[in-house]
Amino acid sequence: MSKKTIFFILALCAVLQGHTTYAQKMRVNLYGAYVFDDKFDSYYSSSSYYEGKIIGGFQWGGGIEYMVRPEYGAELLYLRQSTHAPTTYASSVITTNQTDFDLGLNYIMLGGARHVLSSNGKVEGVGGLMLGMLIADLKDPDSGRTASATKFSWGLRLGGIVWASEAVGIRLQAQLLSAVQSAGGGFYFGTGGAGAGVSSYSTIYQFSLGGGLVFKVGSKEL
Repeated sequence: MSKKTIFFILALCAVLQGHTTYAQKMRVNLYGAYVFDDKFDSYYSSSSYYEGKIIGGFQWGGGIEYMVRPEYGAELLYLRQSTHAPTTYASSVITTNQTDFDLGLNYIMLGGARHVLSSNGKVEGVGGLMLGMLIADLKDPDSGRTASATKFSWGLRLGGIVWASEAVGIRLQAQLLSAVQSAGGGFYFGTGGAGAGVSSYSTIYQFSLGGGLVFKVGSKEL
């Protein structure tokens, strides 16, 4: 388990400990989803470029949501995907390389959500916007070199919650996450392996389908 994951779990427990008296205005959301492949590329010239693919796979995470009103919530969440990125890159006319990089994607987001309540209270429609950052960790398995980059990110999601009981719900949703790579330094792929630099970049778009569990925390309103 990574240090980022341990820190998030401890922060989650601390916040819940201090807010259990808010009459079920607090929710704990657990997420699991399948993320689809996404291509990326960057061309400096005909002989200096990289192109590849972020392989899809399982993404997991969790969040703490505070219901400002019954129909509006604000959530702090963490999402993690461990994957790899087969990449072709070149730095000269005669030199072309291929590497399957190990890639860890950590999203830390603050989201706003609009909840549409059904008349019987058993189903909620949920949609919203997220803003935050992506911490991406890259490793060249051949050389052992590593690099890390932090990027501004945003996201959209739309789905619903089916309440199995008064305090436990099942969530289904579609989600889009994007990292804006043009906002500063980032990864580059060169003859030396993985590194970090500043140039033109391909923005990442990650679409996923999944869901999770929702838990209302605290005493029930009278």
